[in-house]
Amino acid sequence: MSILPNISNWKYSKFIKNNKYFFKRKYVLKIVSPKILKKAYKVVSSWKGYSPTPLISLTKLNNNLNLNNIFYKDESKRFHLKSFKALGGAFAVEQIASKQKNIIISSATAGNHGRSVAWGAQRLGLNCKIFVSENVSNSRVKEIKKFGAEVIRVKGNYEKSLNECKKLSKKNNWIIVQDVSTQNYKLIPALTMAGYSVMIKEISKQTNQYITHIFLQAGVGGMAAGVVAGVAKYFKRIPKIIIVEPDRADCVLKSIKNNKMTKIRIKKESIMGGMSCNEMSLLPWLILKKTANYCISISDTKVAKMIALLADKKLSNKSIIGGECSAPGIISLICACNEPKSKKALNLNEKSNVLLIGCEGNADTKLYKQLLSKGRKN
Repeated sequence: MSILPNISNWKYSKFIKNNKYFFKRKYVLKIVSPKILKKAYKVVSSWKGYSPTPLISLTKLNNNLNLNNIFYKDESKRFHLKSFKALGGAFAVEQIASKQKNIIISSATAGNHGRSVAWGAQRLGLNCKIFVSENVSNSRVKEIKKFGAEVIRVKGNYEKSLNECKKLSKKNNWIIVQDVSTQNYKLIPALTMAGYSVMIKEISKQTNQYITHIFLQAGVGGMAAGVVAGVAKYFKRIPKIIIVEPDRADCVLKSIKNNKMTKIRIKKESIMGGMSCNEMSLLPWLILKKTANYCISISDTKVAKMIALLADKKLSNKSIIGGECSAPGIISLICACNEPKSKKALNLNEKSNVLLIGCEGNADTKLYKQLLSKGRKN
């Protein structure tokens, strides 16, 4: 009898192949250098309270999908910030502060990046200004304020908060630590992405199984590209890279389909808030346009259910606290396995060792409780 009979009809919204795929380690490591990647691990692993986050086997889901292994990197245990973002912003702050003294740090955020930047600034005794849009919950704002940062709320969406951050930072000579790169702003996003690569360094030590597939959530693409940089440096074999996005905010999928960075119009924000982005960051685009094999988009409909399945030990022998942006990787794997066309294209079979990034826990405690309750009722 199937352990999870109710997942067999889950469907993705879109599934596309990247016709320009051509993975070259040297190419990736020119964009994020091995020196920075090595330094990121050395620095982050020296911080007080550091320990590798768990790599959990989703054995119950694996039995259902008939793969070799499904590994889930549980970033809810990352320091006390409950998110992989702790690795990026804080590392970038430390590197910038080592070269400039008496600075004020600023950043715009949908939540988790701002917490990391604020924590990084607090660790070094720096003043910090964090800009948030009207869509960011009070719960997330409260968590940022815990690290002594001043939070400035801006009317409008994330883009408006970023523009206000840029304007006031220029006026006041604040140093912006942002995970979004442009033509004239590359170093700090590269440092942030190098921080994310620490996850792959840890995974390379946590299992002796060769990873064959990685499903990577994307907003502007920073985490996905940081993980790919880690793969280029630390993995002996290159797995298939599958990018996952909300169907309401599929800027990576559209960019890869059009073979150019494509800005989209978000008509309604996704519940996967940190992934609800309308445009890619430049450095991630340069990496992902060559290294992503496929892109998948999914709807919001199964997010609450997945949060409940994780918490209630339906996928593994452990209860896992996975937030709204941890769910999409697992959902897209299930959807890909349900569709013969995509399962064959991805070569998902009994020999596959799949890696999923559980990128956050209950970082927004109020929203997490709401989604968990809703998921248990469905």
